[in-house]
Amino acid sequence: MGNRSLMGFDFGTRSIGVATGQEITGTASPLTSLKANEGIPDWVQLEKLLKEWQPDLLIVGLPLNMDGTEQEMTVRARKFGQRLHGRFGFQVEFKDERLTTTDAKARLFEHGGYKALGKSRVDAVSAQLILESWMESHYGV
Repeated sequence: MGNRSLMGFDFGTRSIGVATGQEITGTASPLTSLKANEGIPDWVQLEKLLKEWQPDLLIVGLPLNMDGTEQEMTVRARKFGQRLHGRFGFQVEFKDERLTTTDAKARLFEHGGYKALGKSRVDAVSAQLILESWMESHYGV
């Protein structure tokens, strides 16, 4: 288990949730959510985040159908991950995130009721859950 810093992304066509995490502690925290236009973020804004946090590895959630098959969003999320790698040279891995949004809503609801369920918070917490589940599957944290 390394001490790499991680950045996780919950891809969406209108919004992309971002979270940061540390391998050594196995913890992640919601960071922000970026507005997207048809799945395309503001690359300048994204580059600023990457420069600021200097992550060693990026994890992009792959939205699959419940039976594990791919859908159009899966293809778009993959493309987003490939662009992150192509533009900025970061190592990118993908994580199946079938249940993430539901989990994120449940988690936020526990902590703050309906007021906590702003779309941008949900996306950032989804990204946090993607990172946490990636770490669990890698290290059994």
